[in-house]
Amino acid sequence: MRSLISLISSSVSSGHHFFSRLRTRRSSTLAQHALFSRRAVAMDASEEILRKALAEKQSVVEAQGNALRAMKSTGAAKPEIDAAIEALNGLKLEKASIERQLQAALSGSEGSLNREAFRQAVVNTLERRLFYIPSFKIYRGVAGLYDYGPPGCAVKSNVLAFWRQHFVLEENMLEVDCPCVTPEIVLKASGHVDKFTDLMVKDEKTGTCYRADHLLKDFCNEKLQKDLSISPEKAAELKRVLAVLDDLSAEELGAKIKEYGIIAPDTKNPLSDPYPFNLMFQTSIGPSGLSPGYMRPETAQGIFVNFKDLYYYNGNKLPFAAAQIGQAFRNEISPRQGLLRVREFTLAEIEHFVDPENKAHPKFSDVANLEFLMFPREEQMSGHAAKRIPLGEAVSRGTVNNETLGYFIGRVYLFLTRLGIDKNRLRFRQHLANEMAHYAADCWDAEIECSYGWIECVGIADRSAYDLRAHSEKSGVPLVAQEKFPEPREVEKLFINPVKKELGLAFKGNQRMVVEALEAMNEKEALGMKDTLESKGEMEFYVCTLEKNVTIKKNMVTISREIKKEHQRVFTPSVIEPSFGIGRIIFCLFEHSFYMRPSKAGDEQLNVFRFTPLVAPIKCTVFPLVQNQQYEEVAKVISQSLTTAGISHKIDITGTSIGKRYARTDELGVPFAITVDSTSSVTIRERDSKDQIRVNVERAASVVKEVTDGRTTWAVVWSTFPHHSSGSADE
Repeated sequence: MRSLISLISSSVSSGHHFFSRLRTRRSSTLAQHALFSRRAVAMDASEEILRKALAEKQSVVEAQGNALRAMKSTGAAKPEIDAAIEALNGLKLEKASIERQLQAALSGSEGSLNREAFRQAVVNTLERRLFYIPSFKIYRGVAGLYDYGPPGCAVKSNVLAFWRQHFVLEENMLEVDCPCVTPEIVLKASGHVDKFTDLMVKDEKTGTCYRADHLLKDFCNEKLQKDLSISPEKAAELKRVLAVLDDLSAEELGAKIKEYGIIAPDTKNPLSDPYPFNLMFQTSIGPSGLSPGYMRPETAQGIFVNFKDLYYYNGNKLPFAAAQIGQAFRNEISPRQGLLRVREFTLAEIEHFVDPENKAHPKFSDVANLEFLMFPREEQMSGHAAKRIPLGEAVSRGTVNNETLGYFIGRVYLFLTRLGIDKNRLRFRQHLANEMAHYAADCWDAEIECSYGWIECVGIADRSAYDLRAHSEKSGVPLVAQEKFPEPREVEKLFINPVKKELGLAFKGNQRMVVEALEAMNEKEALGMKDTLESKGEMEFYVCTLEKNVTIKKNMVTISREIKKEHQRVFTPSVIEPSFGIGRIIFCLFEHSFYMRPSKAGDEQLNVFRFTPLVAPIKCTVFPLVQNQQYEEVAKVISQSLTTAGISHKIDITGTSIGKRYARTDELGVPFAITVDSTSSVTIRERDSKDQIRVNVERAASVVKEVTDGRTTWAVVWSTFPHHSSGSADE
């Protein structure tokens, strides 16, 4: 058999790049196609070559098998048949060798299996130690709903407390708390009633529902990872489908499901055609049932509808930010991936209102020198990896649209890394052009790598003035800000006035989207339309939200420039929105903090969470070394001192060996353990190094307090106090 090197050499020299034959079908997916085709050549060179080699070897094996059968049927001599059998066995061994190489390439040698094993170890530990468990467990649970147990509640509480400190307090934000139940009219204005949907298919016999894109995604991944017999061309096709999955229409998704013969995974029954399913939980407000409402899918709308009052509360000054922490609800079709995709979850959202003509930020210099992994759309389109970029450079070059957006990207980076997220597994990915809403100026996602891959945990978007305008139009209440001029100004203004009566007659239910598109035109577009309408009477106009051209006639819009004297400028503020999925952040934090180390005897692996003191559910444990009345009294004195200092702790006076008690608390992520082994002094053990110092009983609580509050570090403490050596620390 030719070696892998010779296979690669011969295939590359042939110049066979089947990806170049792929063609796009929809203009909106050009970016995804470009990204796919550029990545594919680099990523899949060895996979493609191995698949080709396997196909060729399979053909040779089949030809040899046919020749052997022919020899037997014609009564060939035994030595000839034996030689043919030996040759066939040799070819089968060569084929098996290529299959092993291909399987290794597909799984990243160890990758996927190790990730799954690691995830299972983490989840088993989390559920066993009651960080979180499936809700309503005694009734077999409900998919997508989870309960946080005592340590999980403590971690979540600590994360949210730090979020308030880091954002609300340090940035002087206005915190609000709005109802979870939201009237339909609010979510109609925001677009959620019409567009907050996923495509769903049903088992035609049982009625079980599945997310259509998940079924197609699972089918493609299963074929690519486990079916070694598919051709390079088929593999390329499946990867192309994965690359454009989010852009497929219901018709295109249904056509692929039928083409691939995808059926219900549980029953093997046929599936219905895909159709949209609104993800909001619907309810009615009041007993009459005449006032429809929904459980909110996000917390942001409560802030937008309160803008007028918040602006007044802030002294009618911009910029200012409002923040909210609360529950959100999404009726996921097929929730999976644990805490990453659930039906009820905690969001922490910020709406920073700013003058659209001045998006500079006075504190941007505080974060400008930060350097971290960024993934601009140009790098994605060219198939390159994320790279470290100084934030100031990204803003000055225009990679990040403005200083305020850049400032919040920097603050989000500091927040996540201080929680304990590994900075090498954190990146900020810019949305591709076809991912962004037509009104958005720029969007970035803070993505954290975990066992499920790169997961979006924070979205940071410049949403322009879309939300306030939408609610102004629907409610009739102007949600605007004013800038008063020292002296009156004469200004030339462009006025775009859609004639809603004519547009309503022409476009009926689509009138609002056409009006929004007309009003969103920039000056160049508007003046171009004015000239065309005056010369031709009508023109074709592309409406993003309809994804098609419409015909605009002269009587449907008036466009003019007028000089006016103004004493103030009235405008709709833009909003920069960082939105945090708290459950996703916590799950990634669990994985980034988890590791295993051997016991002292080396006969088992012990689980450890390396939580920072900031988020650890319990900061300290107190152990009498042995069951002794005097030691227990000292332990109670220290416990009272810790309580007075506001340090969460746990006292354990059981007779279990000190090594086992250390192991139990390491598994909860407790950073420090105080061991009482005399009446005058105690030891303090640090979880990860297992180093111990000796301090006086009176100083124990204050030392722990200083380290957990961040006023000093363990390294400083280690260099200050006498060291203590004990075999128990290694058990």
